[in-house]
Parts: sequence; C-alpha cells; structure tokens
Amino acid sequence: MSGLHVSDLGFAYGSKQALDGLNFDVGAGRFCALLGPNGAGKSTLFALLTRLLVAPQGAVRIAGHDLSTAPRTALAKLGIVFQQSTLDLDLTVNQNLRYFAALHGIAGRDAVRRIDSALDKLDMRERANEKARVLNGGHRRRTEIARALIHDPAVLLLDEATVGLDAATRASITDHVHQLTDTGTTVLWATHLTDEVRDDDDLIILHHGKIHAQGTARDIRGKDALQDTFFSLTSEPA
Repeated sequence: MSGLHVSDLGFAYGSKQALDGLNFDVGAGRFCALLGPNGAGKSTLFALLTRLLVAPQGAVRIAGHDLSTAPRTALAKLGIVFQQSTLDLDLTVNQNLRYFAALHGIAGRDAVRRIDSALDKLDMRERANEKARVLNGGHRRRTEIARALIHDPAVLLLDEATVGLDAATRASITDHVHQLTDTGTTVLWATHLTDEVRDDDDLIILHHGKIHAQGTARDIRGKDALQDTFFSLTSEPA
C-alpha cells in the first residue's frame, strides 16, 4: 500500500482526549488538506505521524510500512516541514541542504544532484549561496520544503507551512507543493485557512480531535463556499 494510511488513531494528554479514533487514507500522488481550527489536533496528529509522540492505539502506514513495527523504514519514506522554522540561519541555503543530506547518508555528486533538483522544484536555485538569515519568510519556507525533498520521500507532511506569510506568498508556496504531486508525492497539508484548499483536493475537516468530514473539497462544500461549510462544521461544540 502506497501513500498514507491511518487507522483508529487516538491520543490523550492525561484526561484530555486530543485525537479520537481517526481513520483516513491519502493515496499516492494526492494532495490532502487537513483543515481545522487552532486546537483541533492537527499538530498532535503530525507528532504521532513522525513518532515525536507514540500512539497508544491505532496504526499508521507510510508508503506501505507500519510505523510501529518498522519505524526506521517508515520514517525514511517521510518528509516533514514543521510549523516552526528549523533552518540554521548562519548557513547558506546550500549548506543547510548539504547538512541534511549528510544526515541521510547522501554525499558527493548524488547530494549535489538531489539538492539542485529540490531547489529547482521550489524556484530557489538562484538563492543557493545566500545565508538563510537574509531570506524573507517565504524563501525560508521554500528552503525548508526543498530540504524535506532531498531524500525523495513518498509522503510529505507540512504543518501550517504558510503561517505568518502574506497572501501572495502563501498562494505561491501552495502552488509549488501541489505540483509535487505530479511526480507521485503524497502530501498531507495541515492548515486553518480555507483559501489554501482546491476543489479537487482531498479534504479532512478535523475539530476537537475528531473527523467531521472527509472526501474531496468539492463534494464536502457542495453548493456553498468552503469557508461557510468549514465554519458550520466547526462552530458547534464537539
């Protein structure tokens, strides 16, 4: 099984149930928006998918590999862009990516090829020798996405990847990430912004740790604007 498969996934912080029996699939080469207000459980889900937290119940399969029984193999198929930036600001774009490649055992000509390819996908090659510190927020985020692609992950997770960016920059980055699915990359894109979701995207609406709707965005919104549908599904108490 390729893509991302989540079955009966749950997690609690003490007596507070953060996620309650999540079930969903994201097929290979699909863009899935995980849409939910702040506190919905999106970051907890990402922590479980990356094994920053270990789920006491449920199963996760990444590109066919079980995260609990074969964590190293499963995580090797995963690329991740967290909400908070993790670039070394005193290194250049290229140096940041080279360091990441080395952590994955990628060096020499192979590293150069992979880095150039990743930077090209995000239109960042011309900034390769600039220090991360001088980049604007949008270019830093593109650098982090490029970095996450170096090891050719089957599944790419992005947690609120456009937070704090202006509308034009958000739209540009969203476009670039959508294009990654053309080569078979599976994308799970967590956001609280409905304008980042396209009608043909798979969509999961998460609220208070539960899935309130899933399907294509077009089918979920019906004749209404997605923003109105999202509000109606998340304005009621859990």
